Amino acid sequence: MKRPRIKRRTGLGPDAERLVWLASGLAESGSRAEDRFWEIHLTELIDQLLDDGDEDTINTALDQLYSSSLTAYDELADFVESRAENAGRKLADQDVLLVAAPLLSWSRYRIPALAISDAVLANLRVHLQAHVLADDVKLSVANYLFSPDQLPVGYCNTARFAEEIGRAAQADQDLNIDAGSMAETTQFLSDTRYLLFAIAVPRGTPMFRWQESGGDREHALTQWRSQGGASLVPLLPGCAVEVVLPDAYFAASRRADRESRAYAVRASVAFLGTTLEAPASQLRAIIAPFHDTQLEEFRIGLTVKDSDQVVHGIVWPLLGAEDDGADVLAQIEATLRECGVTDILSLDHRFPMEYCDDCGAPLYPSPEGEAVHAELPDASADPVPRHLH
Repeated sequence: MKRPRIKRRTGLGPDAERLVWLASGLAESGSRAEDRFWEIHLTELIDQLLDDGDEDTINTALDQLYSSSLTAYDELADFVESRAENAGRKLADQDVLLVAAPLLSWSRYRIPALAISDAVLANLRVHLQAHVLADDVKLSVANYLFSPDQLPVGYCNTARFAEEIGRAAQADQDLNIDAGSMAETTQFLSDTRYLLFAIAVPRGTPMFRWQESGGDREHALTQWRSQGGASLVPLLPGCAVEVVLPDAYFAASRRADRESRAYAVRASVAFLGTTLEAPASQLRAIIAPFHDTQLEEFRIGLTVKDSDQVVHGIVWPLLGAEDDGADVLAQIEATLRECGVTDILSLDHRFPMEYCDDCGAPLYPSPEGEAVHAELPDASADPVPRHLH
């Protein structure tokens, strides 16, 4: 989940000014004792803004810090996220946390976002408590598999959802989602689905298995992937699925965003292998940087060797503080080679962030150095999505 980088021209109000001052103080603090001063006042102000639904003040302060101090920006963003996902922020004796369990998926067909049956929900609870969560954790699982379009929008809505499912977790009851009220899901070849749940424990006790003696994240992921994730795979028929470790809502979402980029490359190579009967060794990749006011993403055009027609495209967005294009380019090239694509052309001139005027799809680099529409050959033109969410 990429943190907001939208620039606004409005001036800072008093609450936004105070957020900037507090976050800057925390960023420059030289001791844990001083940290506590800044953290106490940040907690009070951020909780007030979340309760009031004042998203604009939070985003205005983030925008100001993004342009003036990335260290303070990260401090404020971390703090806002931690308060929004903290479903027990008003409780004195319990820790209650909103958690996400992402699933990366790709398919030539529609990737479902749907309600989860009681039987599957009960099975998921067993595996979460056995492999991911610490002993004696109370739990509430939302009975819906969310697409990115259906997640809470913004910090304030996230805080409201966290409080709702957090109350259910304190009662150790699952949360019923009205499937009919969910937003429509845009379809892509490769996308992410989210299982959302909340956990409640006495203040200061372990929440996750890896917080207990002898536990570790890798073992938890292995067990969740082989058993818990297996419970979710039948919900996504006709889809290839890769499970991401459940974690606090924003951390898990960002991990899914990072891992989804390489996953989209693997999915695209596999898709072309089945659709065009073209193995990876017969594909060519053209990589180019795309800029708005700054470098925003790389786009990858894929062609069959000895042809200049771009048959498929992939967007590789920059996330967080990834401003070094050379490092990202090396990562993309390494991912392509791991998939078996060895014919790689990297273009170094700046492309604008262009999209198709008719369908809104991104335009991708061609071997001739132009931004073009990705089109499958007519004989293979099944109606499939063209790019990553």
